[in-house]
Amino acid sequence: MSKSKSNKCQRMTLQRRIIQEILHNTTSHPTAENIYLEARKKLPYISLGTVYRNLKVLLQDNKIQELNYGKGVSHFDGNYFPHYHFVCQACGRVYDIDITMQQGLLESAKAAAMGEITSHRLEFYGICNACLMEKQSQAN
Repeated sequence: MSKSKSNKCQRMTLQRRIIQEILHNTTSHPTAENIYLEARKKLPYISLGTVYRNLKVLLQDNKIQELNYGKGVSHFDGNYFPHYHFVCQACGRVYDIDITMQQGLLESAKAAAMGEITSHRLEFYGICNACLMEKQSQAN
């Protein structure tokens, strides 16, 4: 019986390695377009389509996370371990929140769920410090 493509880890190409390195070396949660611009510094002839295809493979292999907040643009996270995020409602930046995952929350949800919960994702929304400072400087 053959494995499906989504269950099999794919060969690590140079393009895929560069994209994964970009994501693992940043905490800015870039978009595919931002990753493309950064990848072109090392691979000038890489295409945006190649970036999207490789992001899809890295997602299938659970090497990265995709963060989609319903605004049509996904952000990508090289930290695939469970963690929380803060999303700025003014500028759209996504930040990691360095706190311990709340296992009690997961256990409570499992007890109340209508099915099997295998993981959870939690985001906090507000205005980031950079936007708050900009707003304050504009007010002065």
